[in-house]
Amino acid sequence: MAELTTEQQILIAMRQTLGAVIRDVTPAPGQRHPLSAGTIEDVRQCFALIAAREKELADQQGRGGERPYYADAKPTATVVPIAGLGGKRRSD
Repeated sequence: MAELTTEQQILIAMRQTLGAVIRDVTPAPGQRHPLSAGTIEDVRQCFALIAAREKELADQQGRGGERPYYADAKPTATVVPIAGLGGKRRSD
């Protein structure tokens, strides 16, 4: 995998920091949120812009189409080529 550019590192840091701020200010269920509706929408727009730019950069590097997963959870699906499914046929 290619090294991350400075821009990619900045985007990752911004996304992680913004996510941490949101986790810190999210109230318990039933309590009023400390952020205004406008601020919440602005945060959503920031996440959308970060994601769009990360996708653009990944596409430019030929890394597009990857599915995200948590670092401690490896994907469990195994790709089986269709050509390998024919195999030997048994005769009855």
